[in-house]
Amino acid sequence: MSLWTRWHGPTMARLWSFCWLALGLWRPAVACPASCTCSASRIWCSDPVPGLMAFPRLEPNSADPENITEIFIANQKKLEIINEDDIEAYVGLRNLTIVDSGLKFVAYKAFLKNSNLQHINFTRNKLTSLSRKHFRHLDLSELILVGNPFTCSCDIMWIKTLQETKSSPETQDLYCLNESSKNIPLANLQIPNCGLPSASLAAPNLTVEEGKSITLSCNVAGDPVPNLYWDVGNLVSKHMNETSHTQGFLRITNISSDDSGKQISCVAENLVGEDQDSVNLTVHFAPTITFLESPTSDHHWCIPFTVKGNPKPTLQWFYNGAILNESKYICTKIHVTNHTEYHGCLQLDNPTHMNNGDYTLIAKNEYGKDERQISAHFMGWPGIDDDPNLNYPDVIYADYGTAANDIGDTTNRSNEIPPTGAADNAGREHLSVYAVVVIASVVGFCLLVMLFLLKLARHSKFGMKGFVLFHKIPLDG
Repeated sequence: MSLWTRWHGPTMARLWSFCWLALGLWRPAVACPASCTCSASRIWCSDPVPGLMAFPRLEPNSADPENITEIFIANQKKLEIINEDDIEAYVGLRNLTIVDSGLKFVAYKAFLKNSNLQHINFTRNKLTSLSRKHFRHLDLSELILVGNPFTCSCDIMWIKTLQETKSSPETQDLYCLNESSKNIPLANLQIPNCGLPSASLAAPNLTVEEGKSITLSCNVAGDPVPNLYWDVGNLVSKHMNETSHTQGFLRITNISSDDSGKQISCVAENLVGEDQDSVNLTVHFAPTITFLESPTSDHHWCIPFTVKGNPKPTLQWFYNGAILNESKYICTKIHVTNHTEYHGCLQLDNPTHMNNGDYTLIAKNEYGKDERQISAHFMGWPGIDDDPNLNYPDVIYADYGTAANDIGDTTNRSNEIPPTGAADNAGREHLSVYAVVVIASVVGFCLLVMLFLLKLARHSKFGMKGFVLFHKIPLDG
């Protein structure tokens, strides 16, 4: 019995813990290639025996390769190639180091799916050439290439250009081998007919009305002759391009208002680097009220709206069919502007039942207009339950004229009587009249009582000595 107790006590717990720890260490060891150690986020390969013949890959059903952020490889003389699909599974990779190894070739698309890469170190390998196409889509903060036997050619001139243009003052001591196998400092390398290209974009006025079409042309130059391509980003409008030698055309048809403000670039690229010329597209279109909602209460009451339009539309509010007068008590506020989209509200300061009704917003520019209406209920009429479904008495509203409010202005002030202020003043005047009437009634009543008492006093036989409240009668008769 004591033996059973001991096995199910602390000793048993320690044994189970050891088993789970051993299992946890065994699984990564099985999933990890020979000469490497692996964790959930790191692969480290530095043992030259037996050594790597290919880039390390995790075995199926093992740790998730997407979680690997660092791969360190050293002293692997048999590792010579990085193929296109060797690193694609490590989409979270940020740091890649391959040093003192036999790396000779890196496929052009090796890092195509590794957009998170920030640091690459290829120190002391066997690279004789390396194309900028490997890295042009990456936002690298560090690329170390010291100790590689590069061949002096136009293929590596981009490395020299990169060294000259980068903002960091630190430069690498890089060399290449010329035809005589002599080391030439890369900083002194001069290759005939090997320079940066140029791009020149010729475009008409890029202010276009929605639904129209436009054609852009671009000329490129350079030696080696550059390739030309268009970078249109997330352009919504239908577009097509054609290229003939060093000239290209981009045709954009049925232009959408959603493309206003977007950038279009013509890019020239060769072995040494790239150049681009860009223009911004401006699309004019009629206003659209995309959002109008019932009023909400915060510090002030607000009827929120969103308007799209270019050029900047003017706004006009109507209240129960009449032009709404804007003032310090009621005015249009624009809170957020996003190029051709405006988010704001009609702000009302302490509205009352006098401000209940239909509010219509009209947005207008030279290409057209749009309007939408919303019903607003702020409070019930005095003496009537605050129920928006009740029928309220008709009220005659004055038609105060006001100029249209440009959407860029936050307030259109006027000398006319503000609607909400007028309601407050009317309420105060009614209360004042009621108070005067009540006070006058009380004072009049008090005067009547005093006159009555004085009349009684003059007719009393005791005169002004006072009133006799009790008369004492002798008990003996």
